Amino acid sequence: MATDTRDRILAATAELFRRHGYTGTGLKQIVAAANAPFGSIYHHFPGGKEQLGVEVVRSSGAMYWELFPLIMDAADGDLVAGIELFFAGAGATLVESDYADACPIGTVALEVASTNEPLREATADVFASWVDGAAERFVAEGMPADRARPTAIAVIAALEGAFMLSRAAKSTEPMDAAGAVAAAAVRAALA
Repeated sequence: MATDTRDRILAATAELFRRHGYTGTGLKQIVAAANAPFGSIYHHFPGGKEQLGVEVVRSSGAMYWELFPLIMDAADGDLVAGIELFFAGAGATLVESDYADACPIGTVALEVASTNEPLREATADVFASWVDGAAERFVAEGMPADRARPTAIAVIAALEGAFMLSRAAKSTEPMDAAGAVAAAAVRAALA
């Protein structure tokens, strides 16, 4: 049962971070959303909100990464089509959530990168793992190794920036534009 409570706390916190960010999410909100007693936060996360935040960033980052190979596999080895699908899916998620659900990693990174070193490190580690994973996939699909890492960085930067601009505008236009540019970058890197 303890694991169930811990998992509920992690899931509820991830959802709240996506919508409200780290600083906009309080411990009372978390326990209410997780249907957990208040003391369970400190039982499972003795370091309090900061430890919980680090664990949510790392687990959410791993979960979001799992989407990348699934979407790329759906494109049957066509990297450009896979990138287009990825950005289209991100845009659809924004619309379905009325622009409330974006990337929790980017949301937290923007908030705390200069004020909370453990959370900055966690977001940096997640982004680095995404860059490494995308670059490996790009090379496996035929992209020259010297182009794979810079292209992966550009694609992820375009995605994260598009989340921010799309949320602010309540429009998928930034996500659509970023997806087109990212697909063009992948196409160029493959040439």
